[in-house]
Amino acid sequence: RKTEVRHGPRRRSDIQRITRRYKHHFDPFALGRCEQPFILEPAPSRNLLHLQAQMGSGNNSLEAIADALCATARWCYARNWAPATSGNFSFRAGSRVFITPSGLDKGIVTPAHLLEVNQEGRAVAGAGKPSAETGLHLVIYRMHPQTGAILHVHTIWNTLLSGRYAPQGYLSIEGYEILKGLSGVMTHAHLERVPILENSQDYAELSRNMADALDEYPHTHGVLLSRHGLYTWGQSVSEARRHLEALEFLFEIEGRRALSQDLVLPDILA
Repeated sequence: RKTEVRHGPRRRSDIQRITRRYKHHFDPFALGRCEQPFILEPAPSRNLLHLQAQMGSGNNSLEAIADALCATARWCYARNWAPATSGNFSFRAGSRVFITPSGLDKGIVTPAHLLEVNQEGRAVAGAGKPSAETGLHLVIYRMHPQTGAILHVHTIWNTLLSGRYAPQGYLSIEGYEILKGLSGVMTHAHLERVPILENSQDYAELSRNMADALDEYPHTHGVLLSRHGLYTWGQSVSEARRHLEALEFLFEIEGRRALSQDLVLPDILA
C-alpha cells in the first residue's frame, strides 16, 4: 500500500473499508486503536446460533447459562485455578449437557466454544473434542439429578491436600464459619468429608470410582482426584461457583495449618 497521510479521525466508512479489504490482517494503527491490543473473538458456532434461535434472552435461557459458565471459567483462569489448558466446565439444561472442549485455554472461553454431548460423552454439536473427563461429569449428573453445573479446577492447595490425604481416602473439614457457604450447611460445626480418588488415565474405571464415592458420601459438595484437582457442583452455575470458592478457601486454610504443624512438630520433638 502507498503511504497515506491524513489529518483528523478516519470516517466510519474508511474503517469499514479497511476491515473488509484486510479481513485476515488487522492493523491497529490504521484503525486508530494502537493504545490497545486487538483481540479476535471466535465466530459463533452453529451450536450457539441454534441455541440463540431456540431460546429467548431471559435469565433462564441456555444462552444466559452458557455466558455464566464461561465467565466462571475465565474467572478461574484469572485466579490460576485452571492453568495452561487444564480444567473443564459444564452445565445441564433438561437432558442436554454442554461442556468446554479439550485443550482450550480457559482464559478465552466463550459460549461459541461449548460442545453439546450425549449420554455417552460424544459430541453431537459444536467444534472440538470433548475432554476425556466428560464421563465424570455425566456420572455426577446421574448421581445428583438436581445438579445444573459442574466445575473442575486444578489449584495448588487442592493438589497438595489430595496427595497428602489420599491414603486416608477423604479430607475432613470441620469448625469453620465458611462451611455455611455450602448448600444445606447451617452451622460452623458441620463436618464436611471430601472423598479422594486415586488419579487414573483409565477413565472408565475412574467413572466407576466416582460413582462409588458419591454413593458412599451422598452429602459431599465435592470430590478430589489425588494430585489432580477438584470437582464441585451446584443446582446453578452461581451455586457451583460459591461451592468452589468456599472449598478452595477451606483447602488453603487446612493446607496452611498442616504446613505449620509440619514446621513446628520437629522443634517440639527436639
